[in-house]
Amino acid sequence: ILRRLDHPNVMKLQGLITSRVSGSMYLIFEYMEHDLAGLASTPGVKFSEAQIKCYMKQLLHGLEHCHSRGVLHRDIKGSNLLLDHNNNLKIGDFGLANYYGDQQKQPLTSRVVTLWYRPPELLLGSTEYGVTVDMWSTGCILAELFNGKPIMPGRTEVEQLHKIFKLCGSPSEDYWKRSKLPHATIFKPQHPYKRCVAETFKSLPSSALALVEALLAVEPDARGTTADALQSEFFTTKPFASDPSSLPKYQPRKEIDARLRDEEARRKKGTSSKQNELKQASKAVPAPDANAELPASIQKRQGQSNQISTSEMLNPDRDGTAQNGYTRYGMSSVNRNGESVMRGSSPPRKELRSQRSFVQRGAA
Repeated sequence: ILRRLDHPNVMKLQGLITSRVSGSMYLIFEYMEHDLAGLASTPGVKFSEAQIKCYMKQLLHGLEHCHSRGVLHRDIKGSNLLLDHNNNLKIGDFGLANYYGDQQKQPLTSRVVTLWYRPPELLLGSTEYGVTVDMWSTGCILAELFNGKPIMPGRTEVEQLHKIFKLCGSPSEDYWKRSKLPHATIFKPQHPYKRCVAETFKSLPSSALALVEALLAVEPDARGTTADALQSEFFTTKPFASDPSSLPKYQPRKEIDARLRDEEARRKKGTSSKQNELKQASKAVPAPDANAELPASIQKRQGQSNQISTSEMLNPDRDGTAQNGYTRYGMSSVNRNGESVMRGSSPPRKELRSQRSFVQRGAA
């Protein structure tokens, strides 16, 4: 797939290195200083409308190239949108990518796309889909850049679908009958949900809101294509998209930096809470009943604050093996960033980064 793609807004495979001793294979990519998720979550960083247009325009041009080559990315999210020091955006991580249309003879798997950016038809079990899954994720990114945080951070697939219906409304009766989605009978709401995208994002510029409305259509055919999005009023009215080289230069930032900041903040908060508890305990000895109840209360609070949801058993992909050549087994869970996390048997994967290149290690 990577060898088929060649575009300024798509990460290019620069070479392969194999080891005869270990049997390992390394994929070599150019080094990118930032990813969009890490940059957007950096304290003090606020994107202007022209800057958001710049990033979104590059994303759509990159996706347009992928789709024209018959490739679906299937995991568009901020941490997979990489930026160099000149703010040139490139789509990375094609580990879940696959061909679609006439080139794909077998049904596709519905267990793709990071949960917060997964469209409703995949949550309902669809195995026949096209570019509209990437367009939904793009709409989530656009709204997120204006909103300053993910717009639908569900913890489980059921909760994610509920959040989608609450924001975007539920599909029409005609769509439920037409689509014949595998999980439709299970998850179809008893009462239709009213769409409230405009009310939720009323602070967005009108042209941006119109594009978000189109991209977050619950019925896939209404989302349009990359060409439709690029021709929308959002990109044809002032302020126009900034030139990447004119944007501010930032210190290298990636999603992992944001995670480390969050973990450090939680650690400090936890230390502070424990110190307060010790001070309270030293002032007065609680009655036996209260003393017996205290550990249970603490465990309950800890359980609630550290809750990680586990979704259904993940079967092997219907379209064969995972894109790295391995069949996927185990349990799928969702972490605080909305990412599916595999638990069980999975191949080791290591990443090595240098200032000159990005090297990804897989299995030969």
